[in-house]
Amino acid sequence: MRRYKPRSASPFRHFNSSPEVIRLVVMMYVRFPLSLRNVEDLLFERGIGVSHETVRHWWNRFGPLFASDIRRQRASRMRGFRHWRWHLDEVYVKINGETHYLWRAVDHEGEVLESYVTKARDKAVALRLMKKALKRHGSPQAITTDGLRSYGAAMDELGNREKQEIGRYANNRVENSYLPFRRRERAMLRFRQMRSLQKFASIHANIYNHFSLERHLVDRQTYKLRRSAALAEWQILAS
Repeated sequence: MRRYKPRSASPFRHFNSSPEVIRLVVMMYVRFPLSLRNVEDLLFERGIGVSHETVRHWWNRFGPLFASDIRRQRASRMRGFRHWRWHLDEVYVKINGETHYLWRAVDHEGEVLESYVTKARDKAVALRLMKKALKRHGSPQAITTDGLRSYGAAMDELGNREKQEIGRYANNRVENSYLPFRRRERAMLRFRQMRSLQKFASIHANIYNHFSLERHLVDRQTYKLRRSAALAEWQILAS
């Protein structure tokens, strides 16, 4: 007798609001530089009565779920791509006046592969970032870094030092990828906990990837088609 695997329960089953409204709220808050109360006001203009605390709860609950779906789809499409190039970099972020570092692995298309927040800036952290990215996304053709010695030491241990590239302007791709995050950071009036920074950086990176359509490289018609496809895929996340 054939056994059927039971269907997994919907993550929206305990919520009175529809999945469409929840997806809209999460997209508005994470994708755009809006505060919780900005989202509340914009939803009110659309006839949706949701408090800012509900917005906070929904992005905390569903943001990781949506980001995980996007990351898994992206990893399955790009695994084994021959001409994949990575860029690694770190930038400082203040949390309650204390300096932390946001490490990022970005591919040649500007899409963020991994985000990692630490207090240290050494070989152990660089090695952890690379191992995580390699395990999830596979091996790239080349890895571009800045002159930080921690990257070279970590790549020596991994045995892929020959893939490292260092240049004065070679890492502009990853440095420019921080701009959307910086705008979001200012809207949120910075972060107060390292854990919340790690969570939001990861969610923001994957949702930004999903809606990054390279509009400056394509004509208007192509951009509209890509935008419609991205929204259609967003509407079926976690369905």
